[in-house]
Amino acid sequence: MSESLWAPWRIDYILGQKTDGCFLCAYPKPEAEARRAENGVLAVLPHAFVCLNKYPFAAGHVLVSPRRHVASPEELTLEEYAATMSLLRECIVRLKRATSPQGLNVGFNLGKAAGAGVDEHLHGHVVPRWAGDSNFMPVIADVRVMPEYLQDTYKRLRPFFEDLA
Repeated sequence: MSESLWAPWRIDYILGQKTDGCFLCAYPKPEAEARRAENGVLAVLPHAFVCLNKYPFAAGHVLVSPRRHVASPEELTLEEYAATMSLLRECIVRLKRATSPQGLNVGFNLGKAAGAGVDEHLHGHVVPRWAGDSNFMPVIADVRVMPEYLQDTYKRLRPFFEDLA
């Protein structure tokens, strides 16, 4: 028996306007400030920033990135590295407070072969997790079942990050 599984949110990714250049470079720029909520940018600091992953694995999935366009941690200055790792740590603290997860996935995918969707601009993932939040759908049907719209996640998380910006 064959059934259709619908994931209409994916059409935004498939047909959506592709931006020239790197979105991780564009998001924290001053000229993009008016679109920060739309882009899911939660906080911008001098050397690093945090934003929602637009195609998350779970509700509350954030990306932590240095502002400078580099592909790997060893390319960062010590100051940039410290700022990025400090912000990663802050995201763990704030996501625990905001989402009460039972666990977290935290990590960096360095290079396409390691699973990086964007391999030219370093970014770490912090993903809140709960028992039973994942099922057979991603494996069998390449479909993610998300319990919350992305903008609702932004509205829920933003107050926990306001003092960073």
